[in-house]
Amino acid sequence: MDVAGRVAMRFTGDVVRGGSHDNLTAVRVDGEHLWVAGDETATIDRLVLDPVPTPSRAGRQRSFRLADLVQLPGPPGGETDLQGIARSGGWLWAVGSHALVRRRPKPIHDDGKVVRRLGKLRRDPNRFVIVRLAVQLGVDRRPEPVRVARDGRRSALIGAPRAESLVDLLRADAHLAPFLTIPGQDNGFDVGGLAVVGDRLYVGLRGPVLRGWAVVLELRPAQDPTDPGRLALGIFPEGARYRKHVLDLGGLGVRDLCPDGDDLLVLAGPTMALSGPVRVHRWRDAVADGGGPVVRDAELAVETVLTNGDGVDHPSAISLLGPDPLDARARLLVVYDNPSADRRPWADTVLADRVRIGVVDDGSPEAVDADDTDADPADVDPGKIDPGDGLAPVDLAFVDTVGPVDVFSPDELDDEPADETDDDSDDLAVPDDRPPLDVVADEPADEPAPVDHRHAAVLLPDHLRSIDS
Repeated sequence: MDVAGRVAMRFTGDVVRGGSHDNLTAVRVDGEHLWVAGDETATIDRLVLDPVPTPSRAGRQRSFRLADLVQLPGPPGGETDLQGIARSGGWLWAVGSHALVRRRPKPIHDDGKVVRRLGKLRRDPNRFVIVRLAVQLGVDRRPEPVRVARDGRRSALIGAPRAESLVDLLRADAHLAPFLTIPGQDNGFDVGGLAVVGDRLYVGLRGPVLRGWAVVLELRPAQDPTDPGRLALGIFPEGARYRKHVLDLGGLGVRDLCPDGDDLLVLAGPTMALSGPVRVHRWRDAVADGGGPVVRDAELAVETVLTNGDGVDHPSAISLLGPDPLDARARLLVVYDNPSADRRPWADTVLADRVRIGVVDDGSPEAVDADDTDADPADVDPGKIDPGDGLAPVDLAFVDTVGPVDVFSPDELDDEPADETDDDSDDLAVPDDRPPLDVVADEPADEPAPVDHRHAAVLLPDHLRSIDS
């Protein structure tokens, strides 16, 4: 790893008190601003980079609660486990992990309690969302997400209460359906990163890894015509509601995605709870030609190999900085989950890396023209926000269909007394007594809530099918 410098990210208030800055899992550079999120909250933080374009610090943090911007499917304070952030036009996108959680044993637990904990799962509803936030300039002339923008744009989400989510769409998928009931830390379904280009979303999966192959899902969100606060998963011209790409990453999963012109940068790292190799690959022409269903290693050139500690300093998210006139290759910003003491010089500060990328076959640095570097097509001048909706440019008609049955129906759950010896959030979970595992839901209702399956099928009007085909 060729480190050009470090960026000291300073946090304040509840972020420091709660320690969420120690678990950063999503980042996106936005001009002179930096959007970050951790995996234990339901907030997005905005920092100001200084100096630009070669920042050494980021501060003046401001936090935005997702519950203030969209209607989450779970409690307002329930964690969303955000794993990716993207910026496109006048929108800020974020994705939850969509993963089940296995309860974690602690060193103080006896053998019996270790076994009991390993047999219980938790389902946090807020993890199963993809949010699109309307961004406008605030009174400080800096971009901020709002529920409704001055020009009428409205924040919305996929996975709204009683609406179809991404995992609902995948319940019949031959490759992924078997992993939807397996926790992310057990090579189950686990979103690792997000990139947005035009009206397409690329969702990278940390897990499952299928016989060494990683998976990226391509989605096309559409506005729900009956509710401006809800999005649906639309269809592609060929009639599919999602496209699936399998990538030969040598046994690694996707930890993040970042657009770079016609390419996608892929942060590849170990799945489950492992410490292992971490690389940044360049998926060439992924955006330009739509990317094929099978992406082999020849199409995934290694840009750089990142350091990874044993249990600490796990590279968790990447983004592209603006061009540095003195060091054109120092383009990649890398943030880390579970930072070591060396990355925590002060209690309120965490260090990220500015890493050089771009190496040709002979091993010499690739000459990168500053005019060709793209700090991410999502990074726009906040003073010139594009009001585009970031959705497929077609009219979509929605029809009611019979949707899939939720395997985590609340009426299958019963109460378990909280363990008074524990102090973590797992104790708020309610177990499911189905053998051999217990699946739990966050605050189950007395009766199962009706599921709205209006988005189970999306039809294009006939006059638009010919245009899009």
